Amino acid sequence: MLSILYSFRRCPYAIRARLAIASSGVSVELREILLRDKPQAFLDASPSATAPCLVTAGGVLGESFDIMRWALAQNDPEGLCDMPDAGLALVETFDGPFKDALDLTKYAVRHPDSNPDTTRADAMGILVGLERQLSGGWLFGERPTLADLAILPFVRQFAMIDKARFDNEASSHVSAWLETFLASNRLASIMQKHAPWQEGDAPVTFP
Repeated sequence: MLSILYSFRRCPYAIRARLAIASSGVSVELREILLRDKPQAFLDASPSATAPCLVTAGGVLGESFDIMRWALAQNDPEGLCDMPDAGLALVETFDGPFKDALDLTKYAVRHPDSNPDTTRADAMGILVGLERQLSGGWLFGERPTLADLAILPFVRQFAMIDKARFDNEASSHVSAWLETFLASNRLASIMQKHAPWQEGDAPVTFP
């Protein structure tokens, strides 16, 4: 029986989970959900009621980075996990301070005590710090690693808040890094639309 991935197409956490699963080639049953109308099977499976959530024979994984590592531990044909420990530190930075700044900028109306221009500058500062590191095209050279795939969905979400402004302000290597990702078959293949899953639907195999 296939493991079951509950996913929400546009969520950056779900995007990075699908990216790793697609790279691994490990098949799962994909169940697209609507956050405003969560099916009971998903609520029963997910302790936090958030996507993504992977139900395996060995238990439930509710954190997207754990799902990435689960998939790549089974098969890693691109060698995505072949990266220095600094890659994990970068993922922590983007999961923490960068994501905080992103949310405060994107959802500024929910945070009247926060200044979106300040939080935007905070996020841009983190990105500018990658400029020299991205001279090879990716974070650790001329090919993507787990860190790239874990981080880029959040950079994409941040850029899309105001893409024209981002394009004007982003440094050259950061901009090229994101544009390579946005134009990739890798991203297009995992962003295909699926109807929201309902009990009794025929299984959808992913990738």
